[in-house]
Amino acid sequence: MNLPVLSGDIGLSNYLTEIKKFPMLSAEEEYTLAKSWQVHGDTQAAHSLVTSHLRLVAKIAMGYKGYGLPISDIISEGNVGLMQAAQKFDPEKGFRLATYAMWWIKAAMQEYILRSWSLVKIGTTAIQKKLFFNLRRAKNQIQAYEEGDLNPENLEKISEQLNAPKKEVINMNRRLAGFDPSLNAQVSSDGESSAEWQDWLVSQDPTQEEIYDEKEEASLRKELITEALEILNERELDIIQTRRLNEDTLTLEELSKKYDISRERVRQIEVRALEKIKDVVQKGMKERNIVDI
Repeated sequence: MNLPVLSGDIGLSNYLTEIKKFPMLSAEEEYTLAKSWQVHGDTQAAHSLVTSHLRLVAKIAMGYKGYGLPISDIISEGNVGLMQAAQKFDPEKGFRLATYAMWWIKAAMQEYILRSWSLVKIGTTAIQKKLFFNLRRAKNQIQAYEEGDLNPENLEKISEQLNAPKKEVINMNRRLAGFDPSLNAQVSSDGESSAEWQDWLVSQDPTQEEIYDEKEEASLRKELITEALEILNERELDIIQTRRLNEDTLTLEELSKKYDISRERVRQIEVRALEKIKDVVQKGMKERNIVDI
């Protein structure tokens, strides 16, 4: 698929100007193009889907400018994620491509950044990824501008805000500051501990505790979703069940005929119902101090 070429930061301005020439798509236009690509393998339709979302990739990429990597490379990685999303996008699910593609774009950019930021070969656990992409923002929010290690008060605030162990916060803060100690150096210089940096290395494999926690969280999510379904009205519940929960799902077109409304209206009802479910689940998870990453 031929896309506008971005070669280095010097060409960024020209690239942004170039991608603005591609038209934005209405919901109906996007649906038609996506079906043409999905059913007939129409590469021109796929090209139109991708190029109409290049501005989204560039906008997301600007949020990762602070990692010291060429913005052109980050955009290029995001474009790969966008193409992967377009390839797998199913318009019958009811969401717009931008909503679906956003996660693919961010994942591609973050994986590239993580590959490039191998300061110390420490396993990229969920907590470490979360800290890597959120620590700077958390520090800015509390104006923690001190050099070196965080003071105890700021460390406590960030640890609580990001739901991360203090030692993980300290470690990531040092990594982001360019602190790259020998793995055999002692963590503490006061002589009270003989622990070395290599003692903090973690296995890529989940521990039994992590496996148990994941099962508990999955069970809780299932329970909360069941509760959320009870707050939907009859039509919302039917649309969610026939679109998301049943083995034999119905299309937007089939439901539009069933309820004598437009396909877009069915999609809107489905999105609204999903938002209700999401709100209930997120509230329940927050009340139990379980934070999504």
